[in-house]
Amino acid sequence: MKEMIHTNRFKRLFFFVMGLIATIAYRVIIFLDGSWFQASWYIGTIGFILYFGHRAQVQKKRADLVRNNGLVEIVSKMKKVNVEQKQALNYLVRTAVTSKVRWNSLMIFWLSVLALVVGIIFDFVFS
Repeated sequence: MKEMIHTNRFKRLFFFVMGLIATIAYRVIIFLDGSWFQASWYIGTIGFILYFGHRAQVQKKRADLVRNNGLVEIVSKMKKVNVEQKQALNYLVRTAVTSKVRWNSLMIFWLSVLALVVGIIFDFVFS
């Protein structure tokens, strides 16, 4: 259980920076042409694959922790917290399980993989 909850600080920082680089790379494309455009597009696409793949894993891990540890039920039975705290905790644990953010991350991940494959085909096979 402890390994499941433990997070690597370097890994978190890596994926955070990767997401920033990918986002910036996509945003500057409108100012670039030729090989700079292509390089920026590939950096952004690969960065999105890494970042959103990681985000989907994190969101799945959170939902699994809530489900596997019965946290929704535990929060609903808590006695030593005030109403506002209980509502906040309930919201956090329920949305970890019901949120559609994971599906959004998976969609961006798979569409980025598809875009990368198509980009490679067009850039290296048909050129």
